[in-house]
Amino acid sequence: MKSKWLFLTIAPCDAAEPWQLGFQDATTPMMQGIIDLHHDIFFFLILILVFVSRILVCALWHFHYKKNPIPQRIVHGTAIEILRTIFPSIILMFIAIPSFALLYSMDEVVVDPAITIKAIGHQWYQTYEYSDYNSSDEQSLTFDSYTIPEDDLELGQSRLLEVDNRVPVPAKSHIRIIVTPADVPHSWDVPSLGVKCDVVPGRLNQISILVQQEEVYYGQWSEICGTNHAFTPIVVEAVPSKDYGSRVSNQLIPQTTGEASAKMKE
Repeated sequence: MKSKWLFLTIAPCDAAEPWQLGFQDATTPMMQGIIDLHHDIFFFLILILVFVSRILVCALWHFHYKKNPIPQRIVHGTAIEILRTIFPSIILMFIAIPSFALLYSMDEVVVDPAITIKAIGHQWYQTYEYSDYNSSDEQSLTFDSYTIPEDDLELGQSRLLEVDNRVPVPAKSHIRIIVTPADVPHSWDVPSLGVKCDVVPGRLNQISILVQQEEVYYGQWSEICGTNHAFTPIVVEAVPSKDYGSRVSNQLIPQTTGEASAKMKE
């Protein structure tokens, strides 16, 4: 058992790092689009900052009371007013076009996904249901995912981020994730995948992702859902498509999570 966990922990993974200021590495076209849009907007922000700072410094220098003891009375300037209205409108247009394109792509629903996963939020664990693998009695493939207590962590595992049952998905395949809560509002959030979907009681929300790299991705339920909100991590493991079927059949059918469940409830 330890050798298996050691193999999983040394696999490439993407999680937040101490004192990290930027984005986590993008692994979906959606997240790459978010990062590109951020960089484009930041470019315009730098230009505006430099332009406004220069005008402010020039105004303080040229209109200092020692150089200009008698201030001029200027009612208005038509040219300046026209320019300060047109230029911000042009900048907003350049920002709005890629922004709307990204928003519509994020809401795009894949018509024929490779697999569909249903994530159910609980206080304070998750249940994942692979409805594409129904058995003869119409029971879907279901398992619970609990955070691993700090005392049970293996070497290399991240505190408050590792779970007993990861969510395996095939890499380079379109995946649909349906989210819903069993009790209170939650939010399914995996930064590297570029998804953060609110989970509202009585509603089904869905996400479409395309994981491009075979790695382990960490996230958390980001909506405050009670006292143990910090103990609800999400771990998505992208595996090769050729190994996905064996991974599902060997590790997800029938799971024995009774010990983990009892430990969390205590």
